[in-house]
Amino acid sequence: MHAKDIIRSTINMGHFVCNAYLADLSDEDLLRRAAPGVNHINWQLGHLIAGEHYHGNMASGGKMPPLPAGFAEKYTKETAASDDPAAFCTKEELLRIAAEQRVGTLATLDVISDADLDTQTGIPYCPTRGEQLALQGTHWLMHCGQWAVVRRQLGKAPLF
Repeated sequence: MHAKDIIRSTINMGHFVCNAYLADLSDEDLLRRAAPGVNHINWQLGHLIAGEHYHGNMASGGKMPPLPAGFAEKYTKETAASDDPAAFCTKEELLRIAAEQRVGTLATLDVISDADLDTQTGIPYCPTRGEQLALQGTHWLMHCGQWAVVRRQLGKAPLF
């Protein structure tokens, strides 16, 4: 197995687990918080999408699909405390935008050279382009751990 195969596997695992946790959640469920002060799932999804766009653009030289107008402004640190459903995208919109960004991430992975995977980013938590791309699996998995708690609060059985 080569580095790009491992990165793709990490991204795919994150995608699989996250989509399983989200599959039977409603828009209302996405506004539930695992605990006081924890960001709700809707905000976390927007944060993950914006992060994938940001890191994908760095790794690809700006070739990621554009985010919809106003998207990034809906998902800032300042909006994280809001519980107003009108302030955020719907689940359907989030999943569509996430899929568009993922196409860009995987296209970048397809064309990036092995040497470019080692290019330094200057970001402490993902210091190379390869780590930026792998982050698109691990970052999503980190957040969806909180979604498992919300699922249990809603009376749903564990999936994994």
